[in-house]
Amino acid sequence: MTTRWLTPEEQRAWRAYIAASRLLEDAIDRQLQQEGGMPHLFYSVLANLSDAPERRLRMTDLAETLKITRSRLTYVVTRLERDGLVRREDCRWDKRSSLAVLTDEGMAVLERTAPGHVETVRSLLFDRLTPEQVGQLEEICTGIARGLQGGDSESGADDVPWRRRSSCPSSPPTSS
Repeated sequence: MTTRWLTPEEQRAWRAYIAASRLLEDAIDRQLQQEGGMPHLFYSVLANLSDAPERRLRMTDLAETLKITRSRLTYVVTRLERDGLVRREDCRWDKRSSLAVLTDEGMAVLERTAPGHVETVRSLLFDRLTPEQVGQLEEICTGIARGLQGGDSESGADDVPWRRRSSCPSSPPTSS
């Protein structure tokens, strides 16, 4: 198999993407740590729960929305539970699942933190783009995400973070 090296234009675009995404994530994390005492991922859990009906989501659905592994989500929700911002409930319609529920205290933290977060995102990203570039950014990111998720087909669907199995099973496999 022959390596398809990046062209100079692709190399510049790749490096620009890496630099921008790391700097943006760092700036958002710093702002959320200063104003909300939490990293971006924790804020994202609260924000997604606030948008859900009755401020609750199945843990597997929340992991898919956030594009993270279920074990990482479990860790985050456990930390948010300890702070009283989220609680877990058994899922009535799927006995294998549990729900993450945004508490009133979690909603209050989100409402207090959201204005600064939105201002940070606006000033660091959207204020630097034209309306046409905003549409292009959405189109580009949607296309990349769709391709990485296997698009509309089932190909590669098991290799997305929220469907991956832990590399260390909690119990040894049974032989048949």
